[in-house]
Amino acid sequence: MSLGTFKGGVHPYDGKELSKDQPITEYLPQGDLVYPLSQHIGAPAAPVVAVGDSVLVGQKIAEAGGFVSAPIYASASGTVKAIEPRRVVVGDMVNSIVIENDGQFNSVEFTEVEDVTTLTKEEIINKIKEAGVVGMGGAGFPTHVKLSPKEPDKIEYVIANCAECEPYLTSDYRRMMEEPDKLIAGMKIILQLFDHAKGIFGVEDNKPDCIAKLQELVKDEPRLSVMPLKTKYPQGGERQLIFATTGRSINAKMLPADAGCIVDNVDTIVSIYRAVKLGRPLMHRIVTITGNAVNNPANYNICIGTNYSELIDAAGGFKTQPEKIISGGPMMGFSMWSVDIPTTKTTSALLCMTKDEVSEFETTACINCGRCVEACPEQLVPSKLADYSENHVEEMFEKWYGLECIECGSCSFVCPAKRSLAQSIKSMKKTVLANKRKK
Repeated sequence: MSLGTFKGGVHPYDGKELSKDQPITEYLPQGDLVYPLSQHIGAPAAPVVAVGDSVLVGQKIAEAGGFVSAPIYASASGTVKAIEPRRVVVGDMVNSIVIENDGQFNSVEFTEVEDVTTLTKEEIINKIKEAGVVGMGGAGFPTHVKLSPKEPDKIEYVIANCAECEPYLTSDYRRMMEEPDKLIAGMKIILQLFDHAKGIFGVEDNKPDCIAKLQELVKDEPRLSVMPLKTKYPQGGERQLIFATTGRSINAKMLPADAGCIVDNVDTIVSIYRAVKLGRPLMHRIVTITGNAVNNPANYNICIGTNYSELIDAAGGFKTQPEKIISGGPMMGFSMWSVDIPTTKTTSALLCMTKDEVSEFETTACINCGRCVEACPEQLVPSKLADYSENHVEEMFEKWYGLECIECGSCSFVCPAKRSLAQSIKSMKKTVLANKRKK
């Protein structure tokens, strides 16, 4: 069987054996829950509760602040303790709603739809919008916006990103193994929005059990198929996934819809099912707690807003004090200086490593070996782009297509000189885009 793939990419140690065989465990938080009002791309949500209010599980506590925004719901019952700035994973202070958890988890009633095929497209979009569903693979783009392209009749493929190419992460794998029916049901709901589209489940071939399970479940579904993908990072990148599954290419100035495609993450699609079929807003997600510093790596179904430190305790705490803690995976995650941080809709994992190998690297001069060029999935010249970045040469940075970088980190990974190529390019991209906005 031929495998879908793309040019470039790297093969880092995947570390998935630490948690891949650990079934999803429900975790109920013990302490306060914190809900940052910016858990998505777009305008921050606006609080609809006040300090002192009592709230229930599933109660809306913040409404969308605009079309590109998303509401936020309480995942525990209790009392609104504060509305104040709290630290988030990237280090920023973000206005947040703090709920004092009463430990009862009393809930509002949710209304299930008996037959989702009777719903109109507008009803489906409204249910997804009202549920606060956003891209849960990390981007946090409001899903109702993504599923509302200008020309829906031109959408030919809805692609489920089942690659989970980032090392150590196993939350999507466990979801596919334990609840594939919900993933398929979510895909069918999305296909109700696009009359001419087919659904593709793109799964890396290091998950043969997932491929076999999904293939068995869709064998009698003419609009659904499973595409085995070559195991290679960043196979789950949006552009790389689209090319690997359809052969179509997009660039930084295009949206997937411009190529007739919609791409959604596994947990996002399951959340669509829960929102449309079960009438349940986005309040929970699966998070992997892993790394060689963790006693018992695990996959937890958590209440969004739970503190990271609670999840570490649930996983048995640390074997030894980690030198490096990352929210997400090692390639594109964020290094953390504290675990006293709330989880959000886009939290996928907490990676705790006994050694910070990157900090031990000694950077040397570029030897012009070209390995970064071979690894780049966008066929850029990272070494040259990093030079332009370090010397603040914006014009040449743009001329050499620096804005096409997807910030995957493959160039930094393979560089024998241990240059921080991806970080330099990412920094210059921010500068260039900020200056464009000023103009």
